This record gives sequence, C-alpha cells and structure tokens, in this order.
Amino acid sequence: MLELELTYEDGRFEYRRLALPVSVGRAPESILVVKSWRVAKQHARLLTRGGTVFLEDLGSLAGSHVNGQRVTQYGPLAPGDEIIIGPCRMVVRELPAEAAGCAPRPDAARGDEGVPGDDEAHVDATPQGQPVAPMDAQDDIAGKLADRLRGDGSALPDSDRLHASPSAPAQGHQGDTDASVRASDTHHRRRLHKALLDALDLRRRDILSLSDEALRTEAFDTLARLLEHDEQVPDTVDREQLLRQVVDEAVGLGPLEPLLADATVNEIMVNTHDEIFIERAGRLERVSQGFSSEQAVRAVIDRIVAPLGRRVDESSPMVDARLKDGSRVNAVIPPIALRGHCLTIRKFPQRRLTMDDLISGGSLDRHMAAFLEVSVQARKSVLVSGGTGSGKTTLLNILSNCIPAGERLITIEDAAELQLHHEHLVSLESRPANSEGQGRVDIRDLVKNALRMRPDRIIVGECRGAEAFDMLAAMNTGHEGSLTTLHANSPRDALARLETMILMAGLDLPLAAIREHIASAIDLIVQQARLFDGRRLITAIAEVTGMEGGRIQTQDLFLYRDAPAPQFEGCGVQPECFTDQSQRIPSEWMNQVSRLAQNANKTPWSS
Repeated sequence: MLELELTYEDGRFEYRRLALPVSVGRAPESILVVKSWRVAKQHARLLTRGGTVFLEDLGSLAGSHVNGQRVTQYGPLAPGDEIIIGPCRMVVRELPAEAAGCAPRPDAARGDEGVPGDDEAHVDATPQGQPVAPMDAQDDIAGKLADRLRGDGSALPDSDRLHASPSAPAQGHQGDTDASVRASDTHHRRRLHKALLDALDLRRRDILSLSDEALRTEAFDTLARLLEHDEQVPDTVDREQLLRQVVDEAVGLGPLEPLLADATVNEIMVNTHDEIFIERAGRLERVSQGFSSEQAVRAVIDRIVAPLGRRVDESSPMVDARLKDGSRVNAVIPPIALRGHCLTIRKFPQRRLTMDDLISGGSLDRHMAAFLEVSVQARKSVLVSGGTGSGKTTLLNILSNCIPAGERLITIEDAAELQLHHEHLVSLESRPANSEGQGRVDIRDLVKNALRMRPDRIIVGECRGAEAFDMLAAMNTGHEGSLTTLHANSPRDALARLETMILMAGLDLPLAAIREHIASAIDLIVQQARLFDGRRLITAIAEVTGMEGGRIQTQDLFLYRDAPAPQFEGCGVQPECFTDQSQRIPSEWMNQVSRLAQNANKTPWSS
C-alpha cells in the first residue's frame, strides 16, 4: 500500500493508504479525486514499474510538480518526496513493501524532468482562517494558538490541524541551501499567517470600523504575543522581519509594501504568488520576495477593490482599481488567469511633475514645452497618443496643470488616476455593473452628463470606444481646449483609431462626415513613445490642418530623430491653428508661437 499525507489549500488534512495504480483527477471515477479548476479530469497517475513507484502526468494544463519541479514523468519516488497537483500537496510517507526494498536511483536519473531545482513550488496548506473566539479573549487566543504552533498538530481535528513540518527538501535529496531557507521561511509565514487570521477573526470582525493604523497595530500586538510562545521559528530567523512580513500580508499588501514605498520602482507585476517582477529605470527585474500562497494574493486583491465598491470573482474575473496614492491597479483571477492570480500596479510620482521635469528627463526640449504650454492656454484641443506605458497619463497631468486658473474642469476616467491641482475641478469615475448586472455607468454616459455641468474644458483619461464621438462633439460645441488620450503608434494611426471608435458607437454616419467631425475638433496630436532602453519621450507634435481629397491632413511641427544623432528639432512650420484671428488669440501668444516655429529647427536639442 502507498501511504500519502495530503494537505489541501482549504486546510483539510488527511492520510490515505491506496493500492497502486492510483489515478488522480477531477473526474468522480478517479481513485484520488481533487476538485479544482487547476486539476484535469484525468490529471496524473501513480504506478509501479519494475518494483518501483513512478508518477506520470497525463498532459494536464497546470502540470504536476515533484519537489518543486514540473515533471511529465518522475521516479522512482522515495519517502519524503513532495507532489503538488492543483490545490493538493501530497507527501510520500511509506511505499509498498516491494518498492521500499528497491534502492532508488540517483536524483539525476529520475524521470525526464525530475531533478529538483533552485525554486521550489509550494502550495498554501492553510485554511482561510475560521474564527475561534471573540476579540475580548485575545490573551487566551494567543496562548491556545501558541500551543498549536508548538505542537506537531497530531492531536488536532482535521479541520483545525496546522501542518507543522517545514517544507524542506526531502531527505536523501541534494537540495539547494537557499531553496531550503526559502521553503522554511514560507512555511513559517503560512503557519503564522493562519494563526493571526484566527486571532484577529477577520472573517467576522467589522474591520471597516478600524483605521488602517489601528488594525495594523492590533495585528502587530497579536502576532508578537504568538511569537513569544512559538518555539518552531529558528533563532537564525529575523523575528522582527518575519513579524512585519506576516502582518503586511494579513492586513496590508504583503511583499508589495516595500516595493510601493520604493520611489525607484515604476511598475509592479505579480505573475503568480511566488513570482514578482518590477520595472526600475525602464528595465524589468525579478525580486526575491513573494506571497506565501495564492490565497494571500486574492486577499490583497479583495483588500484593494472592496473600498472602491468593485468586485472580482469567477463571474467577473477582471477588475481595474486604484490605490490610495493614485497608483493604477489591474487584477485578473482564475479561471481567466491560468497560472494563478495576476496583479499589475503602475505607480505614479507622488511629487507633482512639471514641464521642467520632462525637459530634464529628456522627454522633450524647451521649445516643445513652451509650445505645448501656449497651446493649452490658447484653448487648443490636444490628443495625446502612444503605446502602453509610454507616459500618456503623466503628460496629460502636466498639460492639464497648464490650464489657467478660473476655468471649470471636469475629468472623466475609468479609474481615477489624474492628479490635478486646479481650484475649480470636478472628477467623475465610471462604474461597473453590480452582482445583479445593474448600475453600470460608462465613460460615454459621464461625457454626456458632463455637458450639463457647465464645463469650460473636459478631460477624458482615455478614449477606448464609443465615448470618442461624444468627446469630439464636446470639442465642437464650445468646449475647446479639452484633452484626452488614446492608444496609437503614430499621429496618423491615432486619427484612424478615432474613426474606428466612432464607428463602434453604432452611428449611421458616412466616413466623410466622421472625418470632418475629427478634423474640426482636434487641433494638435502629441505622440508619446517608450524606447527600447526604457526612456519615454515625445516623438512628434503634429497639427490637424483640415480636410483635402476626403482625407484628414496633418503637418509635423516638432519631431524626434535618431540620426545622425538623437535630437529634437522643429520643422519650421507656422501652425495654422494660431492664424485664425476669429479665436482672438492674444498677440503675445502669437508672437511667441512665431518665434518657436522659426527658431526651433535652428537649435536642435541633443538627448
């Protein structure tokens, strides 16, 4: 008989003695049934070959892992080997008598992918934290949970048992020292995290009544009492750091906390619970920190979206949100995310950026900056286009802060990201449908409503669909100087994408009428780009000059050129939008634009 010790993510814990062969899968006819979206109907099987026990994966999408390494076949298995299939962690405790008498082959000869690697995969074996007592019995809780933490869990019922043996490499395997340390650290974090959740009773306690600082202080005090009685944590472990990590994961954002506090980190990408990448200085790098489990990632996602009135579940597995500091958040959960919960956070500078910051950073030169400032003040409608992560929102923020004081601004966004410092500002945010499918408010609805709010200018964070028509209609009906962004690779592509989005509105308009609508609404297109080395800069400023031959005509005013040397240069063209005297543009602005147009190409700025 094969004896396995099974631990599930929901906290279930059991021993099974099974006769070989053993089929593992989601289907009811499997001998070992594991119900999870990550488990195939026929996922894997354990069988004997030549008197030894082997594991064979049957082509599942999520795969089977032995000792942290994904395998298709692995064997012979030895006592202590750890098998992970979906949410189930199986540890081999005893082999059949005929297999136990066979000497195992060296690790290097095990299977086709059976050599343990440096990065061992671990599945959360802790339950979701069922409450054990009210908060006024905190000291008793600490003592009881400390007894749990000290013991090996053998006397506890299955529903409450904590797996107390560290997730270290199996005996007889030549494991990597760093991997062993990471495995032990992850085990203690999971164990303490579960105990802390039990003590805080987060499932029933109204944590909304507590401030963030009060909740964090209470969590620190509770976990400190638990650690005082915990004898399993080795003396070599930094207990203060462990305490901080567990509390961050329980009531904060876990390993993301130090990354969010690091001003040099621009973007944080959580691919799986133990795989986190960041962008720093335009380059991607992997960090050593990770979450203890998939459940910890899901808890962080819920913690982010819940205060915003948004939700994420299997029926709505994608969500856009924001942090308190304005950072943009996107989350995707299973079954859409096949490898596990995925979280992407784009940070924005806490300091209010200005044109001078863009100039010093090499994003544009002083002539282009002066031209954009004058254009915004002269109520020219500006479209900022560019690829993902090219800096469109940052530039839109800076341009919006060039608007003269005294004008009424209305910003409209999917998730509020703009950080304007204007005296007369109204911010609107779209809203997804609730669990009943009701209450959805689109960007287009907000643009229509904004027209009734007496705006001087409307700023749409990003045009993605039918709202593009309403935005252009606003620019054509007395709201000149409005600003928006969209995704496009060039000014010409931006115009084509605008046409496509207007057609998406379902309006029965001929293409010629749509192009006339665009040509009369948009004055300037500012093209942003992100270079291969991570630099973000303005590659072109183009003017929309009107219609000719059924096509929208544009002319370049400023360009960025790579050869013969990287530089910004003006095209020496007088902008036509500043020659229309019916707009009554102040003469000093006209004179400044004329000087910029004449001198910019004579004094290129080298990056």
